Amino acid sequence: MQKLRERRLTNTPTVIPHDRSNCGLSLNSPEGRDSVTGLKTSPNSPDAALTARGHAGQNLRVSVVYVLNRRGKPLMPCSPRKARVLLREDKARVAKRTPFTIQLTMTTGETKQSITLGVDSGYSRIGLSAVTNKQEVYSAGVNLRTDMVKLNSERRQYRRFRRSRKIWYRKPRFLNRKKPEGWLAPSIQNKFDTQIKLIGKVGEILPISQINIEVAAFDIQKIKNPGISGIEYQKGEQKGFWNVREYALHRDNHTCQHCKGKSKDPVLEVHHIVSRQIGGDSPDNLITLCSTCHEKVSKAGLKLNIQFSKEFKAETFMSTVRWMLVNKLKGLGNVVFHTYGYITKQKRRELRLPKSHSNDAFLIAGGTIQDRVGVEYLIQQVRKCNRKLFKGERSHIKNTSERIINGFQRFDKVLWRRIECFIIGRRKTGYFDLRKLDGTKIHASAKAKELSLLERAKTLLIDRKESGSLSLPYGRGLRATFFKMKVKIFGKKDCNLCKASLRKFQFFLDKWELTERIELTFYDLDTVDGLTEGSLLDALEVPTIILEEDGMEVARWEKTIPKSDEFGKIFLPRA
Repeated sequence: MQKLRERRLTNTPTVIPHDRSNCGLSLNSPEGRDSVTGLKTSPNSPDAALTARGHAGQNLRVSVVYVLNRRGKPLMPCSPRKARVLLREDKARVAKRTPFTIQLTMTTGETKQSITLGVDSGYSRIGLSAVTNKQEVYSAGVNLRTDMVKLNSERRQYRRFRRSRKIWYRKPRFLNRKKPEGWLAPSIQNKFDTQIKLIGKVGEILPISQINIEVAAFDIQKIKNPGISGIEYQKGEQKGFWNVREYALHRDNHTCQHCKGKSKDPVLEVHHIVSRQIGGDSPDNLITLCSTCHEKVSKAGLKLNIQFSKEFKAETFMSTVRWMLVNKLKGLGNVVFHTYGYITKQKRRELRLPKSHSNDAFLIAGGTIQDRVGVEYLIQQVRKCNRKLFKGERSHIKNTSERIINGFQRFDKVLWRRIECFIIGRRKTGYFDLRKLDGTKIHASAKAKELSLLERAKTLLIDRKESGSLSLPYGRGLRATFFKMKVKIFGKKDCNLCKASLRKFQFFLDKWELTERIELTFYDLDTVDGLTEGSLLDALEVPTIILEEDGMEVARWEKTIPKSDEFGKIFLPRA
């Protein structure tokens, strides 16, 4: 056995000090990162650096690793193989886990290629795609918060309750406030700021040279009535009525829309289909009910058999902020161009791509036949302050629960039995509800001692939506993720020594009937996921074999295969 050691695993990237010194080594030449001299890597070709080898054709899935210089500025991305070589030779360190980013520890040239960022802006979802002339280097789909309106309404309600109670006196402030120029509603302002923030986040890992953003203006009256024209725009549906209540009663013919007058109750009331906090006072959100039916709906929970009308929040948002986004990005020093939805739709039909925000962003960035990136990121926006200080119906009971329990808090990214997930719910007893960002339930009550912290909670949670890694558990289905002993082999698919190592482990595990008790996993270091796992475990040699038991490393082999007698010493006592 070559090495026997026991150590705790850590996932914390090392902080790199900024150094403004210069050096003649050109890791960022126009020919691509594979033009580095003195490194034993692939041939000096940009296509070989980022294109999946051994395949031909268009729209291939390629994997990239993002690179920062010593000062923390973005450079052109490199292949996982190149990143592994840089990490192994201590010429780079891990700067960020998701997306996987390395930071060079030596100075390099500053020549960069042209990268265009496509932004498919939206009300609740956003698509981002960064494209070069030959390939896509970044792709992400973002889910924005949709609870801002409700939470702001609750806060306004609590504030009014406090003012009406006999507590300390507060001077009224509703008459001395002037809205500044360019003011937006808080919910719209939050979405606007988040989109600017997301574009800036991409600029932190890629040298963006141009931004293409899709804008749109919607004629809501034309959507409701396609035949409207001319003076009809000035004659809205409420023309001639004193208020929206009178219009709703007239529209429903002064008849209860639930019982149709069978209750014989002469008192009519206007009911909000969706809570006024969210739906507002628009006519489409109002319905006429008699007092009897209204009381049943409000207190007895009677369900109305009605069809909800279409909302136009997304259309209103895009019409409001379309030019504000463009002007804001230009004001930050970016080169910005705008396009329209019908152009994106035409390109999508020509290339026969399915409708998605990431595909639309790829087309907006000018993508056509470029190779697509191998990892697509799913980003979820969440609340920063995720714990109420007061609770109760009137927000009058002080919340005494702790924010951090056993070292974990809500929205932390953790590792549970080799599954990366997020903490969605927590209990003070030390049990946590674990889920993926797409809503997949992992465990409803996981113990704190079974969790390993990967990333602290942020307002933007990032997870891999697709993966190009080769991680093949040698076992039966999901049962392989619950073993106490694990064998991890780090290598390359075209490495004969790696293949021999995998075959030898498979042979002995089958021979001694240990396939149900010991997990065998192969990580391809030429993929982003394999490189991520390898860099965290310091497994950058080919092949590297790590034996873990109860989460602790007990044995390691590098550039060699364990001998048969070593297999017997390790596995026979467990047979």
